[in-house]
Amino acid sequence: MLRPLLVSLLVTALVVLGGVVLLDPGQEEPQRQAPLPVALESLDTTALVVRRAAFCDAVPESDVAAAVGTGEVEATAYGNGEVAPVAGAEDVVHEFGCTWTAADGRAAAAWVFAPPVTPERATELVDAAAAGCEQLSAPAYGSPGVALLCPGDDPALATVSFRGLFGDAWLTCTLTAEAADAADPAAGRSALVDRTGRWCASVALAAADA
Repeated sequence: MLRPLLVSLLVTALVVLGGVVLLDPGQEEPQRQAPLPVALESLDTTALVVRRAAFCDAVPESDVAAAVGTGEVEATAYGNGEVAPVAGAEDVVHEFGCTWTAADGRAAAAWVFAPPVTPERATELVDAAAAGCEQLSAPAYGSPGVALLCPGDDPALATVSFRGLFGDAWLTCTLTAEAADAADPAAGRSALVDRTGRWCASVALAAADA
């Protein structure tokens, strides 16, 4: 009885090893990357310079899916001088931006102004953006910059945004998702702010002047 058992174990081991050997020796086994790996607090955004140019293609699809919560999104990109939706209406924009929207209303978006922005103008933009929203205590996003939590038309969803000046580029990124966890509203809110911070870190790196 012992010999057949040993033979069986040996065959199983060879099959497992054979599976490993069958991998292309020139390729490493792929490693799964954690979703939205860069925490905003680990990134010095005050020293980051952003290009006033198209950047949407540089945003990893995996980061979009991790931010929105699904890979089933409708992607839209637009450039300076094109017609795009602004504040619920279509208008000619002077920015480069993109949106990724899921069927249930969850969405991620980001845009950078095409014209250069001065620190004085950036301060005005901070004040204007904060109207009607709650200002959050969060890691810096450019300088000056602001993090906001804004209610939406759907009471189940809220939008967290990070906006700031990177060099002479005014960059905004937003994430619209579930407003809170019914079982633990504080934890749900904290998780949304953290996820938005990570999403906005991904956006800043994609838009950075390499």
